[in-house]
Amino acid sequence: MKLLEIWNIRKYYPISLGVFSRRAGELKAVDGVSLEINEGETLGLVGESGSGKTTLGKVIIRLEEPTQGEVLFKGRNIFSLKGDELKSYRRQVQMIFQDPSASLDPRMTVGDSVAEALLIHGMEDEEERMSRVGELLKEVGLEAGDASRYPHEFSGGQKQRIGIARALALRPGLIIADEPVSALDISVQAQILNLLSELKSEYRLSLLFIAHNMGVIRYLCDRVAVMKAGRIVEEGSVEEVFTSPQHPYTKALLEAAPVPNPHARRL
Repeated sequence: MKLLEIWNIRKYYPISLGVFSRRAGELKAVDGVSLEINEGETLGLVGESGSGKTTLGKVIIRLEEPTQGEVLFKGRNIFSLKGDELKSYRRQVQMIFQDPSASLDPRMTVGDSVAEALLIHGMEDEEERMSRVGELLKEVGLEAGDASRYPHEFSGGQKQRIGIARALALRPGLIIADEPVSALDISVQAQILNLLSELKSEYRLSLLFIAHNMGVIRYLCDRVAVMKAGRIVEEGSVEEVFTSPQHPYTKALLEAAPVPNPHARRL
C-alpha cells in the first residue's frame, strides 16, 4: 500500500546579484521529482552532495515549502494541512539529521530532548514521559540513566542513537534519515545501520534513507532512486540497479564505492 506519493516536486531558490539584490535567475535544487514509498519499505535516495536530496527531505517534512508539486501522505496533500491536521502529520513523519551534535540542544538533558515531542503532542504526565524516554534509550542501545546527562558527554555514535530515539518517540510511520551515518566512523556506521535495520522491523517503519554511499544503500534499502542535479535519473529495486545500472551517473557512483579487497577493485 502506498504511504507517500511525491508528484513533480520542484524547489527553486532565487539568485540575486548586485547592491540592489536584482534577481538574476534560479537555483533548481529539486527539479520535477516524482517518487513513491510503500508501507514497510525502505527507499534509498542516493547522489553526490548538492544533488538536492536533503532539500527534497525537507520539503517532505515541511521544513521547506515547494515551488511546485504535491506530496500525498496516505492519500492527502500535506501542503493543504493546517492546525491540528498538520500537527498530526508531523507526529507521523519524523527526521533523523546528518549531524547529531547540531541536532541536539546542548543546554537540554538527553531526557528533555527526547521527551520534548511527547510533551508537545499531549503526554503531560512527567512520570509517564520519563518512563517512555527510558524505554526509548534502552531500545537504541543506551541506558535509561543516560536521560540525566547532556549531549557533550556522549560520542558521535551515541548522539546519533539519541537522535534516533527522539525520532521514534511518537511512533511515526515514516522516518526520513538524512545521511545519518556519514559523519560517523566506519565501525560506528555499521552499528547504527544494524540498529536502524532492527528498529525498522520492530516498529514496522517505512524509511526514506538519504545517502551518498552506495554500499550503505545496498545494505539497508529495498529500492533505490538515483538523484543528480535535482532530478531522478534512475530508479528500481536494489538488485536491479546494482547488478544492471542503466544511467552513466549510476555507474559512476557504483565505481566510486569503496571495495574492501583492493585486489577486487573495479577496472
